[in-house]
Amino acid sequence: MPKVKVRIPAPLQKLTQNKPEVEADASDIKGLILDLERQFPGIRERLLDEQGKIRRFINFYVNDEDIRFLKHDETPLSDGNEVSIIPAIAGG
Repeated sequence: MPKVKVRIPAPLQKLTQNKPEVEADASDIKGLILDLERQFPGIRERLLDEQGKIRRFINFYVNDEDIRFLKHDETPLSDGNEVSIIPAIAGG
């Protein structure tokens, strides 16, 4: 199972014991969310909606590439990948 580094945004760090970066073992984004939930219960519901889809206002980047332009939650991960979870910021 690939080991990846995950950057956690400030609003979710209270779920990761205030860690801005954690490690996860996962072969794709879907698996990454499951592993994060295993390590940090409660984080899944902040990332996924009731249908199990990534919430509209949460963006995932793998090595600076937006997964919406890759394979969404089926985007494959490799050892050493860096995943950033970025909450969308409302402008106005």
